Amino acid sequence: MNQPVLGKQAVQALGIRLRDLRRDAGLTGRQLAEACGWAPSKISKIEYGKQTPSESDVSEWCIACGFPSEIADLVAAVRSIDAQYMDWRRSLKGGTKQRQKANVSAYEKTRLFRIWEHSVVPGLLQVPAYARGILKTVVDFHGIPDDIEDGVQARMDAQRVLTHGDRRFLILIGQAALHTHVSDQQVMCEQLRRLLEAMRQPRVSIGIVPLAAAYTVPRNNAFTIYDGRLVTVATYTAELSLSQSHEVSTYEKAFDRLSALAVHGEAAKALISDAIDDQEEI
Repeated sequence: MNQPVLGKQAVQALGIRLRDLRRDAGLTGRQLAEACGWAPSKISKIEYGKQTPSESDVSEWCIACGFPSEIADLVAAVRSIDAQYMDWRRSLKGGTKQRQKANVSAYEKTRLFRIWEHSVVPGLLQVPAYARGILKTVVDFHGIPDDIEDGVQARMDAQRVLTHGDRRFLILIGQAALHTHVSDQQVMCEQLRRLLEAMRQPRVSIGIVPLAAAYTVPRNNAFTIYDGRLVTVATYTAELSLSQSHEVSTYEKAFDRLSALAVHGEAAKALISDAIDDQEEI
């Protein structure tokens, strides 16, 4: 996947949504073009993803079709087409420190965090040695400048959001993450004990999704929901930033299903303690 392909797919998806509005309004393409004062070819180009509509195009389209309530969401779709895809090669070309610092802006604007990580402990809960192991893999995998120590410090600095302000953190972690060997036994035990410590913080809720939990929702990618306005999703090649209401609601649905599968409180502590025991037996 690359940025042009993703952008093309987004434009095509937007065109389909606009076409559906026209059809729901009972208008032909020519009738809509006349209502908006456009050439009929413009309607066709937009609906088939050959032309990206402007924000004003979207507004005129919705009004002509009698759906002004759709304007805000569709304008957000237009704005997100170029912003939703951040290639790791671009965002990490200056090393890991700058990427960690870029997270802080989103953190400071957010009051409710909903985080899902299936294979590693989330960055906001990582101890320095564990974060070092994570960033070492990032540097090696993507072939970027080695500024691991600066990146670790930036990640630790970002964790101040856990204790400053009135933010709430709902964090779900796959049981597999408790056993992923990011570093040696000593570091793993330190990290797992950090999870137990974090569970005592009043604004932090940690749930563990057991390996044996039913498959009621795909668990492919880690994601974070920032309030109800933005979702970031990590893939091998890029981080997606999704802000359209139907996208955010889909991830909220996924989080709710994962939360229903998770164990909390003493049951979660037991899984973490078992993982510590496993490490100490190595």
